[in-house]
Amino acid sequence: MSTTNQTNESKPNNPPVAKVRVGLVTASIWERKTDDRTFYVASFERRYRDGNGDWQTAHNYDGGSELLALTKAADLAHTRILELQASQ
Repeated sequence: MSTTNQTNESKPNNPPVAKVRVGLVTASIWERKTDDRTFYVASFERRYRDGNGDWQTAHNYDGGSELLALTKAADLAHTRILELQASQ
C-alpha cells in the first residue's frame, strides 16, 4: 500500500475546484494531488430549512425527488471531472 502526500491544494481548508447543483442538492468537486498524479473526488450535500426556517445540511436523501436530484448531480459531477481531467 502506498502513502499519499497531499499538497496544499488538496487540504480540506481549500475550496472545491467546481460545484454543480440540482435543486437543493450540491456536488462539490475536490482536487487531490499525490506525488505521481492528480485526481478528483466528489462530495454531496442537501440543503433544507428546519422548523425554525434556518438552513441545514444533510447527507441523506429520500427515495423521491431528492434521490433523483442526487443522481443527476452525480452525473453532472462525473462530466465535470472528465472535463477537468481533459484540461490537464
